[in-house]
Amino acid sequence: MTTVTYSVPAMHCDHCTHTIEMEVGELQGVQTVKADLNTKKVQITFDTPASEQSIKALLSEIDYPAEGLITL
Repeated sequence: MTTVTYSVPAMHCDHCTHTIEMEVGELQGVQTVKADLNTKKVQITFDTPASEQSIKALLSEIDYPAEGLITL
């Protein structure tokens, strides 16, 4: 299991966070998705077949591109 946190500056409202959580949460292998509007960060826990590449591609496709991986 892998957990990543991305900066997603395109989030502007609760609808944005809901869309991200619903869309990314439907990817096979994604366990949890938590979008935080205040920090504009999205934390995703996943396992195969999901990958960082597929998650970032989906975020771009739904107009919420990840602009950086945040390491903790």
